[in-house]
Amino acid sequence: MNAAALPCTFQHSHAAHCESGVMTNLLRHHGVHVSEPLVFGLSSALSFAYMPFIKLGGLPMVAYRMPPKAVIKGLQKPFGIKFRFEKFGSPAAGQKRLDALLQEKRVVGLQTSVYWLPYFPEDMRFHFNAHNLLVYGKEQDEYLISDPVAEDPVRCASADLNRARFAKGVLAPRGLLYYPEHIAHKETAPQHIISAIKKTARIMRAPIPLFGVRGMRMLARRIERLNPAAETSGHFIGHVVRMQEEIGTGGGGFRFLYAAFLQEAADLTQRPALTDLAEQLLAIGDDWRAFALAAARMLRGRDPMEPRAIAALLRRQADAEQQFFHTLNRAVS
Repeated sequence: MNAAALPCTFQHSHAAHCESGVMTNLLRHHGVHVSEPLVFGLSSALSFAYMPFIKLGGLPMVAYRMPPKAVIKGLQKPFGIKFRFEKFGSPAAGQKRLDALLQEKRVVGLQTSVYWLPYFPEDMRFHFNAHNLLVYGKEQDEYLISDPVAEDPVRCASADLNRARFAKGVLAPRGLLYYPEHIAHKETAPQHIISAIKKTARIMRAPIPLFGVRGMRMLARRIERLNPAAETSGHFIGHVVRMQEEIGTGGGGFRFLYAAFLQEAADLTQRPALTDLAEQLLAIGDDWRAFALAAARMLRGRDPMEPRAIAALLRRQADAEQQFFHTLNRAVS
């Protein structure tokens, strides 16, 4: 593919989170003027889950958002989008299809592993197979990439991108690529915003022990049982903090993003009460950061290792979010 075939009108923008950032840039490319908070909120992506039966490096999955592709699929109804999703049995087939789509001047979304992307600094690479990015062109053997966590567009050799697209393990992408085939609406209706808020409130107050505030309390009970003197206890708590602060934008960051959505939603739905609730959620986000800081101080030996104290902070977050999402649900009912 030569430079003359590149869709040079593509505009890269830095974002807070990979999947919401990819969808923001992709929709803007197709003439839908949205913000990243609106994309995140409309897709009801905010969540919490503690899944001890899914292991990452031998430690349980702790998630602060809905599963991969939830943001992508959550935007289908509000904008009437028809997406095309494709997976492949081999890197050669995946690369051939990607190159063909680029020849058609399409901007293509990919699911990849962070670990095999060479433009990430070595100390930031880890085995996480659900990192989203956009490819908008190819020059010689290098793909032109809009990675929303990067300040500027980057390049990646085809061999490296293939390795990232076909990484093994949990959430293996199997070369997944996606792109919109049709977008019916350039704007979303207020009722879609209200519906999305209700869904998020329902998810966070779900009666299932693994999810929402109940999931937080279940994780708190697990942390509480840790032996303060055992090295494995530090590994467990460190894993919880890493899942919060390094995988995506984590607990506090996702709360800040959703608060920005509520501020925007207040204007779009003419419900000023959402502005006050956004302020409350910002405070909850600050407390998530305080939770991570307290844990980090213990892990670095600055404070004694006290799993019970960490569990108590997590329970406080659960109580705050239970009250918040109850109030949020009433505000849009």
